[in-house]
Amino acid sequence: MSKILTEKIKKANDIKDIDPSEYKQLAQEIRCFLMDKISKTGGHLASNLGAVELTMALHLFLDFPEDKLVWDVGHQSYTHKILTGRQEGFDSLRKYKGLSGFPKRKESDCDACDTGHSSTSISIALGMAVARDIEQKNNKVAAVIGDGALSGGMAYEALNNAARLKSNLMIVLNDNNMSISENVGGMALYLGKIRTNRKYQELKDDVYYALAKTPAGERIADKIKRSKDSIKRLMIPGMLFEDMGLTYIGPIDGHNIAHMMKAFKTASKVDGACIVHVITKKGKGYIKAEENPSRFHGVDPFYVKSGENKLQERAETYTDVYADTMLELAKKRENIVAITAAMPSGTGLARFQKAYPERCFDVGIAEEHAVSFATGLALQGCKPFVAIYSSFLQRAYDQILHDTCINKAPVVFAIDRAGLVGKDGETHQGVFDLSFLSAIPNMTVIAPKNKKEFKEMLEYCADFGGPIAIRYPRGNVYDGLNEYQDTLKYGKSEWIYKEQEIVLVAVGNMVKTAVQVRGRLKLQGYQVSLVNARFVKPIDTEMMDSITVNHKIIVCMEDNVKRGGYGEHVASYLKESGKNAIKMLNISVPDKFVEHGDVDELYKEIGMDADSIVERILESL
Repeated sequence: MSKILTEKIKKANDIKDIDPSEYKQLAQEIRCFLMDKISKTGGHLASNLGAVELTMALHLFLDFPEDKLVWDVGHQSYTHKILTGRQEGFDSLRKYKGLSGFPKRKESDCDACDTGHSSTSISIALGMAVARDIEQKNNKVAAVIGDGALSGGMAYEALNNAARLKSNLMIVLNDNNMSISENVGGMALYLGKIRTNRKYQELKDDVYYALAKTPAGERIADKIKRSKDSIKRLMIPGMLFEDMGLTYIGPIDGHNIAHMMKAFKTASKVDGACIVHVITKKGKGYIKAEENPSRFHGVDPFYVKSGENKLQERAETYTDVYADTMLELAKKRENIVAITAAMPSGTGLARFQKAYPERCFDVGIAEEHAVSFATGLALQGCKPFVAIYSSFLQRAYDQILHDTCINKAPVVFAIDRAGLVGKDGETHQGVFDLSFLSAIPNMTVIAPKNKKEFKEMLEYCADFGGPIAIRYPRGNVYDGLNEYQDTLKYGKSEWIYKEQEIVLVAVGNMVKTAVQVRGRLKLQGYQVSLVNARFVKPIDTEMMDSITVNHKIIVCMEDNVKRGGYGEHVASYLKESGKNAIKMLNISVPDKFVEHGDVDELYKEIGMDADSIVERILESL
């Protein structure tokens, strides 16, 4: 019976006690472990399966927690968690108060930094390397960044600054979108060892200075150097990095631990930043993930044998409605174009991309560029719809303000995953968009209560003459209240139930919760009105004026942080207009980062589920 090697991993650095002859078996065990656990809990599968040997090599090379390893995005850090003794936590992966699907410093001192967004690792690692030098320490610092994340502009800003570093920093480029060539990998490793060898560098300098002392020697030396550089550009794929002042080693087989260990040791001798380019196969070890890595990037619980989802037939989501409506609008309006930042499937644009390839633009993980690019399109007569998750749109705040809104460009921001998204945790909760968008002049912000209104709002956006953002949640569409559907008018909210005493004013996804709250209060004998806010900016001041006449308390409900949100804008208006005598209750996300877990559990935790809201209202009364 074969050994269970993963049982030997109790804490960080235990992998160093594993015999090299057993590395292949350990990698296989880790993959089996990941498939078993993720098939039950859901999570990021393909990216983690592809990074098993890479993570093992890094753990063999680095000493934790003294050495620092920064994961870009961090969704591929599952093997890192296993190798630092967190196997038992995988039964609670991404569950409420369980193991996070991303690096978390509070989980382990081997997690150098909490991460969840793309293209940040090199900047963070560079900061750690400089701090190390200031404090006169000698620990290693390494960053792991994927080829997708390298499409983000921030990564190049960091590389530009890393070129000035005079001490060691290792940047591992995990490239899972290229074929592996054994010959190229071996030769690149050999050339990398030569280029970083001090004797080789000294020999080059000696030859150059010797020639420079002879007649016409300096001109000959320059010609030799130009010829050498031209040959390097033909033979070495990393000359882009070399020209930036960085040392490049690779490409290396990212599933060959021995080769990676040699490359890491070579890279550690460089007095500066060094790129180690490794080639991995996303989904490696699970044929279904290898064949369809996008499908198995982030998965719900599934059957390993078939790859099929364990959940029942999937219901229609807001993203599905966006996908259908965009196709309908594009058919009627030839100037409509769609933009996504590396997520055509996640934002529902895959079918649009297939139907209208010349009108669909995937700009990579570059939200800032997506917004400015859309502004240019809009200023020249196109109607761009920019579909970006709420938590990622905040990366482009300056571009929204400076490029889109100052120019009053008619760009539509389709903000998916607004509100609490659940299992991805703090870095992905979309609870800030209402605040940061409402602060910008010329911006209009709307939110639909249900599927029918969502479609009508998208059509409204297509005809709107300025910047407008429509935000909608992750998950299944709400199909209630279809009988209540006033014509959509600029800046106007909608009465759904008009009574007295208590009035619930709900934004978007919170209308569904408000219906539940109203039902519970009605059972206790209260008169309860319900208003669908519709427009977050501008707020409907006429509606607010009428509300204050026959109600004792206004309850504003939004799945956004309190600071700068809809409720605060309402409170400010009531105070400024002298109507602050009416009692007001602001139901919103508290001033803290909301961790991962099931969405219903999280709403209960922060006091925003129906029962908690009813209790808070009764306390206020």
